[in-house]
Amino acid sequence: MSNITGDLALFNELVEALLNEEDKNPVADRIEADKLYESIDLSLNNSAMVDDEFKKVLREVLVSTPKTATNLFFNQLFGGRQGKAVLGDLLAVMLNNSMYTYKVAGPQVGIEQEIIRQSCDLVGYGAESNGTFPTGGSMSNYMALVMGRDAKDPSSRAEGVRKPLIAYTSKESHYSNAKNASFAGFGRNNVRYIEADKEGRMIPEKLEEQINKDIADGFIPTYVTSTAGTTVLGAFDPIDKIADITEKHNIWLHVDGAYCGSLIFSEKYKHLLKGMERSDSFSYNAHKMIGTPMTCSIILVKDKKYLHGSFSNDADYLYQTDGDDFNLGKTSFQCGRRNDALKFWTLWKSVGTDGLRDIVDQQFYLADVCLEYIRSNPDYTLYSFDDSISVCFNYKNIDPVTLCTALYEHQITVVGFGSFNDDTFLRLVTINATNTKEDLLNFFKVMEEFVDKNPEKLV
Repeated sequence: MSNITGDLALFNELVEALLNEEDKNPVADRIEADKLYESIDLSLNNSAMVDDEFKKVLREVLVSTPKTATNLFFNQLFGGRQGKAVLGDLLAVMLNNSMYTYKVAGPQVGIEQEIIRQSCDLVGYGAESNGTFPTGGSMSNYMALVMGRDAKDPSSRAEGVRKPLIAYTSKESHYSNAKNASFAGFGRNNVRYIEADKEGRMIPEKLEEQINKDIADGFIPTYVTSTAGTTVLGAFDPIDKIADITEKHNIWLHVDGAYCGSLIFSEKYKHLLKGMERSDSFSYNAHKMIGTPMTCSIILVKDKKYLHGSFSNDADYLYQTDGDDFNLGKTSFQCGRRNDALKFWTLWKSVGTDGLRDIVDQQFYLADVCLEYIRSNPDYTLYSFDDSISVCFNYKNIDPVTLCTALYEHQITVVGFGSFNDDTFLRLVTINATNTKEDLLNFFKVMEEFVDKNPEKLV
């Protein structure tokens, strides 16, 4: 059996090599998918691998994996690396607690509950609120949908869905909504996709129009998702106006803030979440705007009775001490559950709420740097708007899919593309708060130089 002390020494050696490699080569050399297994020995065999060969393979895997923490990664809704959060995640791995009972998690329960309590206060929920840490934003949305279902049709939990329950979401919302409707018994065909305005925000009047039509047709409006940061444009649905409608019709309102719900920490940009305290549930991903390692998702509920009512289940072999408030498995979708709270707590504890505010505000500053550059350069066409960290543009009318692919395949930078209405464009996400103004301007520099030197690769 390997010695943990020796393995940790190897870990430190590999991490040092990774950091040096990131510094020298911010974009990993791409391995063609059809050549992966012949490029690196990923095989699992009957015999053991000697230490030197094992270390060599691990190093090859590390340096070949896409580098999401460097200053040339702008592809995903996450990026960068917050050191104190990494520390917390490593400690959670070493402790290896499961978060379902106080008996096995101890003070880690208090750490999770403190994050939830503080988050509920920032949203504006009252004393009856609570929450949990799901496995990701899709699971947060699923849990909200289940609670909305049970609030409208309490018998469905025991008897199954027997009524025509309807869910509503924007055409620009996350793709998990359709999957979740099938899982929760609504059915995919009972999701209504509401039109968005020219900036990607749900149109409340269209929502109410659809709700009234469904009522007239004998359906039961049950659940609305309002998105705080749409996947492509980073748009914010008008929560306050949507809440006027859901309160009138007694419909569960969930705010999907997986991308940008972390604005709860920003005094400057919190107005984009106006009305969030009127929602029934609210979710955000700390592994996105806050920069913790993946995954770190939080769902908050204004009235904890719904969380307990939809997800509690007695198990004498498991819940043997301490009471429901300390046995977090009673309000979680999972039984065994890794500790995703500690990494967020170590960061929050070390920098304070003001430090989290600065992390969030920095991303909008970086987006403004990009917008100013694009607007001052006639070779660019801008498709996005202020108050978003998704910067959408095209350069010299080059096909955005071709350009993004070429930049990636030639290890220049990693950036994605997206579409809205009839337009397709590059989507640069400024979510890495460890970046600087110079890093963002460097992105444009390396992209422009690549285009100038390689016109034949862009046709």
